[in-house]
Amino acid sequence: MAKKKPVEADVSTEEKIKEAARKVFTQKGFAATRTRDIAEEAGLNLALLNYYFRSKQALFDIVMMEKLQQLFGNLYPILDEEITTLERKVEMVVHAYIDMLSSNPDLPLFVLSEIRADPERFGQRIQAGKILRDSYFVKQLRERRPDMHPIQFVMSLMGMTLFPFIGRPVLQAIGSLSAKEYQALMEERRTLIPKWVGAILKVK
Repeated sequence: MAKKKPVEADVSTEEKIKEAARKVFTQKGFAATRTRDIAEEAGLNLALLNYYFRSKQALFDIVMMEKLQQLFGNLYPILDEEITTLERKVEMVVHAYIDMLSSNPDLPLFVLSEIRADPERFGQRIQAGKILRDSYFVKQLRERRPDMHPIQFVMSLMGMTLFPFIGRPVLQAIGSLSAKEYQALMEERRTLIPKWVGAILKVK
């Protein structure tokens, strides 16, 4: 038991640093964040942070991969399921993203802005192209709409799902909507988006 306490303290300190990094990186982005900012947010001295994580880049890589997994990681199991219909997959993707983004509204803007800063690096990490190309979802799309490039469909689906969260401050102001009213609109989109996507699949 005497040997267990230092290990627990190490784990606790490391997680405290990562939690602070998640918050600061999300608020400021990679370029504007200093390791000192993360240390202050964690309530630790800079030397201790450097002991656990050798550089800002190393810590950012950990946080960014968590965020990428959070944003894109739940897609592949849905997209590659063979017995699930195309329409049902759309419903599942929409529900999964609305649930996740309602709890993490800053996530898409943070991830997309960082990907924009270094698209090749993050494109390789998430392997989005491979996931999409090799999925049963693409096969279903090609069978249903051979005249449409699958990316066109994905852009429409992701735009309808992600953009309302990315553009929320502006859209909420335009509509003079309270936070509760705007969230109600997001809940309504659970039903609306699959209907709109269904229309895309039918129109030629």
